[in-house]
Amino acid sequence: MTLEQSKKWFKEAKFGLMIHWGLYSLLEGEWKGQRMHREGEWTMHRFEVPLSEYTKLAKVFNPVYFDAEEWVKLAKDAGMEYMVITSKHHEGFCLFDSEVDDYNCKKGTPFGRDIIGELAEACYKHDFKLGLYYSQNLDWHEPNGGGCGRKQVHCGRGVECHWGNTWDFPDNDKKDFRQYFENKAKPQVKEILTKYGDICLIWFDTPLDMPMEYSDILYKMVREYQPGCLVNTRIGNGLGDYRSCGDNMLPEEYSDELVEAPITLNHTWGYKSFDQDWKSAETVCDILEKCNSKGANMLLNVGPDGLGRFPAPATDILREVGKKLGK
Repeated sequence: MTLEQSKKWFKEAKFGLMIHWGLYSLLEGEWKGQRMHREGEWTMHRFEVPLSEYTKLAKVFNPVYFDAEEWVKLAKDAGMEYMVITSKHHEGFCLFDSEVDDYNCKKGTPFGRDIIGELAEACYKHDFKLGLYYSQNLDWHEPNGGGCGRKQVHCGRGVECHWGNTWDFPDNDKKDFRQYFENKAKPQVKEILTKYGDICLIWFDTPLDMPMEYSDILYKMVREYQPGCLVNTRIGNGLGDYRSCGDNMLPEEYSDELVEAPITLNHTWGYKSFDQDWKSAETVCDILEKCNSKGANMLLNVGPDGLGRFPAPATDILREVGKKLGK
């Protein structure tokens, strides 16, 4: 599709599925007897887990129950038009076969399969659109990853701290973001744009104070390799084809522009075994109606567990949503 055709499709899509999945899913929101009070995908950062320990998770990542077709069919049954999955989150581990870094599901785990590749095939088979999340700035696996330029309040800890990895790599003055960007982020974005067929959108995240030149490079790469692929505003520095609302925030007023609201089904993005406070199907449909009435898509998140399974309550809710929507 052309960019204009993609924008028309996005405006009409209304409803999508977001999936946060990675090594953090194995931890289930806990670390050495402590529970994560915020989002599960931030567990490494919250407890300052050393890379020497965290990378061991890759050696046991073997989601034998992962079934790409099952995920796609469930999303379609729920009335969704597209899915967005974390090809690489802030932990730096990739769910695709990367030639740039072996810290990925194909080369660095006993699973030995390309998860994004399988999802791309399933989406193509079932005429369903695939979008990919990529953390372009934060990468806790890299000594030169971003997020160390200034302190923020969030950071998953509830106190002021840097967003980057300062426990393994404490000397911020020596960090060279350009090295990380040129040697990992940029070539990996090229990989996901060129290896998996048509991607409906790239979902960048957490640009923080990443300089304009890097956002511009990434945006131009998307336009070069996939002219019809949409880019969200979290690429940073005022760029992007559609506006991504804040986490669990709805647009305040109607807009004819392209807008998307990312919403969690419980309270976390990445899987936490003890977060069982699920939104009901009725609540999901109500939020969907509110989003759509403001001209926005709703992107509803589910975090699969370490074995590749959607939590049973989430599956039941999605099926019930589909019934209520007449799908």
